[in-house]
Amino acid sequence: MQSESQVKGEHTNIMRKAIALAVMLICASASYSAEERQITSVNVSGNQNISSEYILNVAKIKPGMTLSRDMILSDIETIYNQGFFSFVDADISDEGGGTGVTFTVQENPLITGIKFTGNTIFTTEQLMKEVFSLEGTVFNRQFFRNDLDRIQEKYHKAGYVMVRVSDVQIQGGNIYVTILEPKVRDVIIQGNTKTKTYVIRREIKLKGGDIFNVTRFRHELGKVQGLGYFEDVNVAFDVPEDNEENVDLILTVKEKRTASVGLNVGYGTESGLSGGLTYTDTNLFGRGMMFEIGFNEGREATYWTTFSSPYMDAETFSWRIGARYRTYDERYYYRQGRRQFDYDEKTTSIFAGIGRKFRNEEWSWYVTMRRDDVEYSNIQRAIPGYINDLTEWDGVNQTVELQLTWDKRDEYAPYPKGFVWDTNLEQAVKVLGGEYDYLKYWTQARLYVSLNRILDGLADIGGMWSDENPLLFAARLRIGSSTADELPAFARYSLGGMNTLRGYNSRSFEGNNFYLGNFELRVPIASAVTLVGFYDIGNADSKMDWSNYHDDYGVGLRVKTPFGNLRVDYAKGENENRTYFGFGEMF
Repeated sequence: MQSESQVKGEHTNIMRKAIALAVMLICASASYSAEERQITSVNVSGNQNISSEYILNVAKIKPGMTLSRDMILSDIETIYNQGFFSFVDADISDEGGGTGVTFTVQENPLITGIKFTGNTIFTTEQLMKEVFSLEGTVFNRQFFRNDLDRIQEKYHKAGYVMVRVSDVQIQGGNIYVTILEPKVRDVIIQGNTKTKTYVIRREIKLKGGDIFNVTRFRHELGKVQGLGYFEDVNVAFDVPEDNEENVDLILTVKEKRTASVGLNVGYGTESGLSGGLTYTDTNLFGRGMMFEIGFNEGREATYWTTFSSPYMDAETFSWRIGARYRTYDERYYYRQGRRQFDYDEKTTSIFAGIGRKFRNEEWSWYVTMRRDDVEYSNIQRAIPGYINDLTEWDGVNQTVELQLTWDKRDEYAPYPKGFVWDTNLEQAVKVLGGEYDYLKYWTQARLYVSLNRILDGLADIGGMWSDENPLLFAARLRIGSSTADELPAFARYSLGGMNTLRGYNSRSFEGNNFYLGNFELRVPIASAVTLVGFYDIGNADSKMDWSNYHDDYGVGLRVKTPFGNLRVDYAKGENENRTYFGFGEMF
């Protein structure tokens, strides 16, 4: 049985023996060289499966040439490097008036089987698809080395960059290949003084015993960086001595301040100029909790505070509590897209929620309890024959909302990929002062599909449609209804504005039922700039008429900035065009 090191060293040993034998033969026939005898014949012996013509095709020595020691040695090495032979020699003989050269070869065995051990990521059948060496053929070192290179490349393309072929042994015609798939022994985190180690560790799903995958780890490293707690995150690898089957991951972080004061300035066509301050700490007590308090002043004035722990998994609950007080002076009220009057609104809200992922972490749930106290007043600038189905609906509303989410997005992709589906049930209850009793239910699906493969080779812009920044189709479909004949005004489904129907004023269409479709083609035109073409369609009404819909279309621009994704949308609706500025994607 031959090991890989023996196979690799075989070439050197055989070449040394062949060279020594050739030198002795040539020295013994020095008289031939002295007389510059010509070569009269070149032959091969010892071959059974490899034809003499194939072997001699690589030899430089030909009949009629002058005998040369250097050329013989070169041909011995060239024939050996064909890969089919375990031994190559040359015999020189007197043939009357010239010299005969015979290359003697010893063929490798015929392949009777190829067996893999140590492979758990890919099956033997999957690995054999990369092997071109066939059973029943003469084993060829060069061909099989290429087979092993393709196997290793298969692992590397899948992200398993540390996997390698650790040993090859040959016994008769059987080839035994050992695959080494290094596993994570430990994840060592250092450099954190404020942030608790478990807060960082829970973002790294790789754990002891997992096979190291660089694609997965790069994504998890990005999640650690995306927490916003650190100026820098570095990683190093340590392979323990005498233990090549394991690797330690060493994560070194450099923390930064997570508390900040922000100045808010905004302008809306309906709300006018507004501004305020916000104090935020995204890593309170170093436990990954978030605290925020702030205010905005203007026609729409808001004061709020929230305290939350956003992270969730199968073992960890996410939760949030908060309160908000909002006043909105001279707000426009629309009915089916037509402005009816202006009014003032005051809303006080408090809420608390908790959620967690299921054992299958693609699924999660979240329950939110909310209390809203709403007051409408001061109707003014009403149109002739206006309809007021608003002010009769103020009061206290107590709700319990359950959200179920199925998230099938690829968590290791650097862009949204896959789909998300969620369903919501909102029950209003007459307890603790609640004045309403109804059930709302709605569902939503979001889909993200890369079009790179479909358009591969047809179009590209400066190579920006890469696997990490592809041409992307995104779609969102929403539909909802309720058990009430008429919902309170503040609980109605509403469409219009920068996050639903972009070609219309906010809350242009309201009702107990609604449907909405948003479709976007996101086209990268630079590493940090994306052009978006979009189409929106939907309606909200008390009695749904599917043939009565409203739609818009337009273009947008997304620019990656240190503060988030800057968003600009220009939409053309049925009666007017509207432009929006904001941060983040619509969905």
